[in-house]
Amino acid sequence: GLELSHCVTANSLGPTVPWKSGGPCKMKRVRTVFKPEQLERLEQEFLKQQYMVGTERVDLAATLHLTETQVKVWFQNRRIKWRKQSMEQKAAKLSQFGVIQPATADSTDSKDHEEDTVDVEL
Repeated sequence: GLELSHCVTANSLGPTVPWKSGGPCKMKRVRTVFKPEQLERLEQEFLKQQYMVGTERVDLAATLHLTETQVKVWFQNRRIKWRKQSMEQKAAKLSQFGVIQPATADSTDSKDHEEDTVDVEL
């Protein structure tokens, strides 16, 4: 599940202090580390479909011993990576033919996929 490490204060030059309820404390989340088998299965599913919703996501999460949120966020992050790779490939092809890409290529489709701009793993 979700694990939180010690409290990080605004001036965290010294050691961290354990989290206290009600105190001015920002929790630092421990990043999820996926097992190679989990990543392989997630990638296989992504190749089949870029969007996983509903019972398919619940079933996959249960099969991989992950939470539904972990699977959801993995797919969101993977779609972002996939779009970035697609843009880079497109830019490379255009540069082969001497066509110059506009500098704002990264901002295209941002309104269409706002739910995919999450870069946090749980």
